[in-house]
Amino acid sequence: MSRMNTKKYPWILVGLLWVVALLNYMDRQMLSTMKPSMQADIVELQSATNFGYLMAVFLWIYGLMSPVSGIIADRMNRKWLIVVSLFVWSAVTLMMGYATTFQQLYWLRAVMGISEALYIPAGLSLIADYHSDKTRSLAIGIHMTGLYMGQALGGFGATIADKYSWQQTFHSFGLIGIVYAVILVFFLKEYKRPAISGDESLSNRDRPPLFKGLAVLLSNISFWVILMYFAIPSLPGWGVKNWLPTLFSESLKIDMATAGPLSTITIAASSFLGVIFGGILSDRWVQKNIRGRVYTSAIGIALTIPALLFIGFGDSLFSVVGSALCFGFGFGMFDANNMPLVCQFVQPQYRATAYGLMNMTGVFAGAFITDLLGRSTDQGNLGKDFAMLSVVVLVALVIQLTTLRPKAGAVKP
Repeated sequence: MSRMNTKKYPWILVGLLWVVALLNYMDRQMLSTMKPSMQADIVELQSATNFGYLMAVFLWIYGLMSPVSGIIADRMNRKWLIVVSLFVWSAVTLMMGYATTFQQLYWLRAVMGISEALYIPAGLSLIADYHSDKTRSLAIGIHMTGLYMGQALGGFGATIADKYSWQQTFHSFGLIGIVYAVILVFFLKEYKRPAISGDESLSNRDRPPLFKGLAVLLSNISFWVILMYFAIPSLPGWGVKNWLPTLFSESLKIDMATAGPLSTITIAASSFLGVIFGGILSDRWVQKNIRGRVYTSAIGIALTIPALLFIGFGDSLFSVVGSALCFGFGFGMFDANNMPLVCQFVQPQYRATAYGLMNMTGVFAGAFITDLLGRSTDQGNLGKDFAMLSVVVLVALVIQLTTLRPKAGAVKP
């Protein structure tokens, strides 16, 4: 690779993985808005509780696989892990269009959970390797906008299904992912870590003992704080992803074909701005103050607290959409700094494992809240329970600010 291409490739990589991130969230998200179209053919989906089970099985499997995926990503070529992951979940999306029973959908969502879990630890650790402290948060933030764009496009699942059919929607998006997986074979490149004098463990893709990463991480108190801090905001984060379309529909008295795109675009657009702003602010702040990433993330989480209150209790277009915009912007700032925060406390060869553990705790929190909000919807308490989430987020914010103190030079880039 030429010197010019070497300088450009870290950003080319972000662009390539941006599309993968988009497909990752689009394929999982569009199911949440297509319930009205699907329940005519699969009657079990008429129950919000059953629909919650369908959404939650993905999260439980995804969560269980995440630390395994992180360990795998720290030990093998991440290029091929990403390519295979994308191909499999896209094939599952294609097959969902052929499902005729609730059980078939249930097992396909479980397989999707396995395949999608392989991507995030590998993708984020690859970006973190290619980017230094000066650009790491912005690069991660730009990548995260792919997730939000996928979430927004997933919101159009109901609109497309209403115009054509839910089966055709799954077929089309699944095929797009399969084709892109083939394209990545030719353009995605693994990062080769330069040898560092006196530290052979950082030479290329050295493979540590299978469970050494887990032992190192779980003996690190700061990592436990990061783990808690990642998991608690995941409660409202996943709640918004899976149940905000329903809340918009109920609060604003509009049908799901309108509520789906309105809610997902609102969150996606504001999160897009949040990750870019948070990435730039964090990269600049950390050059002057080593806790710059901690403070940037904290500002983002602080914005979600009043937003959750107004999302839950608002009943007008201004209050509900305005609070969703505030939530998305704050959550974006938080999202852009999770892996960069990990990089301040964890050595490069264990970062995929670290993010895999974070994904597991975050997703388990998401599975719990998805199931809880499903029952809450059936009982008519969805808005109230959304608002109550602001309390637990406040607790996480206080713990993060009082305990996370990175030290200069403690971790190699």
